[in-house]
Amino acid sequence: MARVIPRPDTLHGDVRVDNYYWLRDRTNPEVISYLEAENRYADTAMAGTRALQERLYQEILGRIKQTDLSVPDRIGPYYYYSRTEEGKQYPIYVRRRGSMTAPEEVLFDQNRMAEGHRYYSLGAFSVSPDHRMLAFAVDTAGSEHFTLMVKDLTTGQVLPDRIEDVHFGAVWAGDNRTLFYTRTDASQRPDRIFRHTVGTPTSADVKVFEDADPLFRVGVERTKDNRFIVVGSESYTTSEAMVAPAAGPFEFRMVSPRQDGLIYSVEHQGDHFVIRTNEGEANNFKLVQAPDADPSRRAWRDLVPARDSVLIDGFDVFRNFLVLYERGNALRQIRVRDVRTGREHAIAFQEPVFTASPGSNPEYNTDTLRFGYTSLVTPSSVYDYDMGSRQRVLRKQTEVLGGYDPSQYASERTWARAQDGTLVPVSLVYRKPLVRDGRRPMLLYAYGSYGISTDPGFSIANLSLLDRGVVYAIAHIRGGQEMGRAWYDQGKMMNKRNTFTDFIAAAEHLTRERYTSRERLAIRGGSAGGLLMGAVVNMRPDLFKAVVADVPFVDVINTMRDASIPLTTAEWVQWGNPIASEQEYRYMLSYSPYDNVAAQSYPTMLVTTGLNDPRVAYWEPAKWVARLRATRTDDNLLLLRTNMGAGHGGSSGRYDALRETAFRYAFILHQLGIDR
Repeated sequence: MARVIPRPDTLHGDVRVDNYYWLRDRTNPEVISYLEAENRYADTAMAGTRALQERLYQEILGRIKQTDLSVPDRIGPYYYYSRTEEGKQYPIYVRRRGSMTAPEEVLFDQNRMAEGHRYYSLGAFSVSPDHRMLAFAVDTAGSEHFTLMVKDLTTGQVLPDRIEDVHFGAVWAGDNRTLFYTRTDASQRPDRIFRHTVGTPTSADVKVFEDADPLFRVGVERTKDNRFIVVGSESYTTSEAMVAPAAGPFEFRMVSPRQDGLIYSVEHQGDHFVIRTNEGEANNFKLVQAPDADPSRRAWRDLVPARDSVLIDGFDVFRNFLVLYERGNALRQIRVRDVRTGREHAIAFQEPVFTASPGSNPEYNTDTLRFGYTSLVTPSSVYDYDMGSRQRVLRKQTEVLGGYDPSQYASERTWARAQDGTLVPVSLVYRKPLVRDGRRPMLLYAYGSYGISTDPGFSIANLSLLDRGVVYAIAHIRGGQEMGRAWYDQGKMMNKRNTFTDFIAAAEHLTRERYTSRERLAIRGGSAGGLLMGAVVNMRPDLFKAVVADVPFVDVINTMRDASIPLTTAEWVQWGNPIASEQEYRYMLSYSPYDNVAAQSYPTMLVTTGLNDPRVAYWEPAKWVARLRATRTDDNLLLLRTNMGAGHGGSSGRYDALRETAFRYAFILHQLGIDR
């Protein structure tokens, strides 16, 4: 039980008392002692599952081809790929010149570089256009504050250039000496773009762009044909971009100044820019083009029109082809257009529930499209597709060791009716046969925020659930974009409660149709999906047997009124601004998990966090668990597990991450009565 230190706060006439505000101070030894005590309690409570945890870990590990390599990418004269070696936590990045039979050159051995570090993550890995330099950025805490460095690939030496406290990514200009990178403000909002010349002091770096608007985040990239550098700034509702020749001079010109509600992104093809935008009534986005000489909005001409039922989720350009990545009916598909003839075709797939996604396509001068394909029963596959002949070649399918037989499993799509009548798609996978008698255990997963869609894909780890009779389900609730842009709009701001009621409707549908029962239903979500978990257990705690909430965003009001917290200001257009708008405050207060903890019986719960998490601070789940412990009326198991050396994504090493998965799955299985 955490110590109670009341801290009253008044907003719009409401007095709210936060008894656990003190847990925000990570410099306080009592805070660290409390988190460590919770960890000891979690380990003790889970002691009876240690054999199961080990069994799960060995099962999952036993299905993975530990020594493996990725499909090589041809970039200029080189084949770039990564490989893993059994017993090593991280990949090794390598290349070969001319062919895959040429000698291998190790560019970056992450295992060697990570020696002495509990955590080691790459935030940038970019080879210069002439293939002589490597820019890489490293985070050794999970805080997402990176150090950018440069390695000379001809000598193997890391150069003196060392730029501290940068954000994700680094982009080379065409001169092979200039690097563009991003810095953040005090709240970790990327707000500035800098230009660095290799071999010069970082104090001489030039600030290219700064955006003082707290709603906006900046970024930089190079167009695929290597012709232009694009500096962009965007909020969740508005964007703008500037372009400059990648070879210099780096004098940027505006494409279209920001206009509230106008979103666009820029690529380059031939002698024109290709722009994805929601201009006009194109809520599901359209493509326009504009000449090099004048990319301004007055020169935009429609290229691919918007459609009511299909979202243009993204696009890619090649010399002779334009590729559209589309979403409709909770499926992701691929459409190809020959820019010489205007003819189009969709790539056909056979399974009823699947995901087709962009692969690695760094080359502009090719007719080959690389794409990924997976389903809930088909392991992740990489295809090369000839866009002219329409022939495809399977380059790699993730190998599942131990004799995986996909014919033993089945997937399907069912639809739940939400309280407003909207049909919500739910994807399911299970080991055959499925008898719908309500006796099968189930794990129901969802996210439902930021327009991020949860695509149905294969999971090696989930086989350990399926083989024990668990049905795995994904609720494609509003807040994502599975059903188009309107699906997202209907699950944010003053429509956010739809996300939670959609999930409840999905759970009720699955129990009513006897795929499972309440006594056999576990649920899981992370980050904003952890908000979902917190909201639905407050609203319908009787509906679920067990809950896993990973790095959950649960202290909505306190976080969204504190502009010093990373992500807060940019997300005022996602959730609302509780200070500026009383209406938004009251609506957010109606679902905020921390503020709505009640004296009622809750399901068994496992809550996870990372001490260095910059996205959802550790204190949110810690405060939530403390309040649950003090308020609930049940004695069901409630665990808080903090990774004391990681951030939002948990452990960086692959074996450590598998241990964390085994822990979660052991918790779920044990609560569902499965201990074998």
